[in-house]
Amino acid sequence: MTTAAKPLIGASSRSSSWDAVAWRTIGKDVKRLQMRIAKATREGRWGKVKTLQWLLTHSFAAKLLAVRRVVRNSGRHTAGVDGVIWRTSAQKLKAARSLQRRGYRPQPLRRIYIPKKNGKLRPLGIPTLGDGLRVAMERKPQFDSYY
Repeated sequence: MTTAAKPLIGASSRSSSWDAVAWRTIGKDVKRLQMRIAKATREGRWGKVKTLQWLLTHSFAAKLLAVRRVVRNSGRHTAGVDGVIWRTSAQKLKAARSLQRRGYRPQPLRRIYIPKKNGKLRPLGIPTLGDGLRVAMERKPQFDSYY
């Protein structure tokens, strides 16, 4: 079995293929960290909460899940003001690797107008995929689809 064909068990930042990622294992790892954060919060162990939050936000598994959430939603085919859409495995992995907590400035929303029933137009703001990725990192992942 070659290295490229071997499924990836963990979420290392040297992942070779988006399709080879073991999503169930990654989902379990992130969920376990989130459960530990919730438990430490209930117990009032704020130092532990801070440490676990740091681990979660720096975890490559959480970054992969955030990218997966963004590229699987219904708006994945609509580009923001930058015109970028992540279609290939390489683009998705590059997005996960480039995600950092500091030094990012959000871009303006792409503004389009959609028709309402009464004939008037309603404004709609479309973020770039990178901005959506940062929002997805802050949300709780939905694990039902991973198991």
